[in-house]
Amino acid sequence: MIRVLIVDDSPVSREYLKHIFSTDDNISVVGVAKDGKEAVSLVQTVRPDVVTMDIQMPRMDGYEATRRIMEVYPVPIVVVSTSMIPEQVENTFRAIKAGAVAAVEKPRGPGHPDSERMAAKVLQTVRLMSEVKVVRRFASGNKMPESVSEKIRADIRQDIKIAAIGASTGGPPVLRTVLSNLTEGFSIPILVVQHIAPGFLQGMVEWLGKETRLNVKISEHGERVRGGYVYFAPDGYHLGISGKGEIRLSGDAPINGLQPSVSYLFRSVADSFGPRALGVILTGMGKDGASELKTMRDKGAVTVAQSKESSVVHGMPGEAIRLDAAEHILSPEDIADFLSKVRSEN
Repeated sequence: MIRVLIVDDSPVSREYLKHIFSTDDNISVVGVAKDGKEAVSLVQTVRPDVVTMDIQMPRMDGYEATRRIMEVYPVPIVVVSTSMIPEQVENTFRAIKAGAVAAVEKPRGPGHPDSERMAAKVLQTVRLMSEVKVVRRFASGNKMPESVSEKIRADIRQDIKIAAIGASTGGPPVLRTVLSNLTEGFSIPILVVQHIAPGFLQGMVEWLGKETRLNVKISEHGERVRGGYVYFAPDGYHLGISGKGEIRLSGDAPINGLQPSVSYLFRSVADSFGPRALGVILTGMGKDGASELKTMRDKGAVTVAQSKESSVVHGMPGEAIRLDAAEHILSPEDIADFLSKVRSEN
C-alpha cells in the first residue's frame, strides 16, 4: 500500500486528489495539509511514502516546504502545480532543485476534456515515485568529484561536433547538475529532449538558464546551432538536426507514444553526424531512445548512460545498457566532468 500525504491550500483540490487516489486500491491517503508549515509537521507523524505538493500556499509555500521536508524527513515529493501560472512554474523548479523528484500538472476537474488523462498521469507518477529512494538534503549543494576515472579520460575524444541528451522522469534536476557543472568555455552545441508536461517547458528552460553559464533556449526550426548553447525540443515537436548543423523540427506522429521523442533526436544525430556525435541518455521511464543510442554507438559516436544508483527511474538508461548501447555508465557529476573534457576540433 502506497501512503500519500496531500498538501494543497484549496479544499476543492484536496478533495479531488483524494478522489483520484481512491480509485487505486494500492494507494491510501494518510493525511492532508492545507499549507507547507502543516505539511512539515505532519510528514513526521503520518510517515507517507509520497507527498503531493502544491506550490502557491499561505504561511509556507511548496518550495520552502520541500526544502524543509528533505532536511527532516526525506521522502519522494511530487509537485502538483498549475503550469500556466509563471510564478508557480518558477517555484516548481526551485522545489525540484530542493529535492522534489517530479512535477505534474494539477488535474482539471471532472468534465474537463483532459481530466482523465491528467488524473491518470498523477496516479502513474505517484506509483512510480513511491519506489524512489531519496536522501536527506543539506545546504552545502552539489560537489564535483576531482575527475572521471583515468580509463575513461583516456577514451575522451576531441573531434565531437554535437551532443544530444535524452531524459524523462527525474530529468530536470539531473540536467541541472550536468549543465551547471560544465566548465567555462564548453563549446559544443547540445540538443535536448526532456519529456515534460505541457506548459512546464518554458519555466524549466528559464530555470536552467539561471543555473548554468551556457545559453539555454527552446529550439527554432531552421536555426543553425552554436557552441555554448543548449537547445530544447519544443512542446509537441520532434527535434532533429541537419548535417549542416541546422535545427529540424517535425510534427510527425509520436514515437513510443511521445512527441518530442528521444528516439527521433538520436536517430537524426546519428544520421547527420555519425562518429562526430555524443549521445547521453538520462533517467526516465520506458525505452525511448535506447535502441537509437545503440545506433549512434554502432556509427562510431561516443555514448553515455546514467548509472542506476543515480537515476530516479532507470528505465531508459537501463534499456540502453541492456542493449550495449552505452560506452560509458556514469553519474550526473561524472557526465558533466566527461563532457567538460570533450573538445571539438575546428
